[in-house]
Amino acid sequence: MDILIATSNPGKLREYQALLSELNLTFLSLRDVNVNLDVPEPYETFTENAEHKAREYAKLTGMVTLTDDSGLVVDALGGRPGVYSARYAPGTDADRYTKLLEELVGVPEEGRTARFVCAAALAAGDGSLIDLQVGTVEGKIAFAPGDGANGFGFDPVFIPNGFDVTLNALTMDEKNAIDHRGNALRLLIPTLRKIT
Repeated sequence: MDILIATSNPGKLREYQALLSELNLTFLSLRDVNVNLDVPEPYETFTENAEHKAREYAKLTGMVTLTDDSGLVVDALGGRPGVYSARYAPGTDADRYTKLLEELVGVPEEGRTARFVCAAALAAGDGSLIDLQVGTVEGKIAFAPGDGANGFGFDPVFIPNGFDVTLNALTMDEKNAIDHRGNALRLLIPTLRKIT
C-alpha cells in the first residue's frame, strides 16, 4: 500500500521511512506524486495545522496521507518560534538557528529550556481524519551550533535531555529513538497496521 508523506523535504521523508520501516508500506513524497501545491498552515497550534494539511493533501490526491506540523518551543522566548519555526527567519536553516541564538544571548544555561513538538495526522483518501498523535522531546538550546550531519532545522542547536551533544550529532538511530517526530509516529503505528 502506498502512503503519501506530505512533504517535499528529502530529510523528513528519510526520517519517516526509517521510523516506519517495520511496516510493509511504500512511502511517497509530494514530489513523487507531482504535487507542487503548498497547503498553508493557518492555525495557531501544531495539531490544527497537521490535521488541515493531511485532509487537504488527501483530498487533492485521493491517497491515504500522513503529515505533521512540528517546531521548536523555547520557554525563554514565550514559546517562540513554535508553529512559525520554518518561517522564523528568511533564508536557510542556519539563518533561522542563528537568529534564535542571537535572541538568547545573555540567557544562562538553566533558562534555555526548550522542546520540539510534532503533531502527526493521518487522513483517508477522502480527506477524513483517521488519527492524530503528538510527540515531544525535551532539552535545551546550546550556546553555539554543534557538529554533526544528521538532522535539519534547529537540530544543530538543540541538546536533548540526557545528552551532551546536539540532536544533529546523534546517529540516525539514536535521534529516531528519542525525537519528537519518532515519538508521534510510533503512536500512529497501531493505526497504520489496522488500515493496511
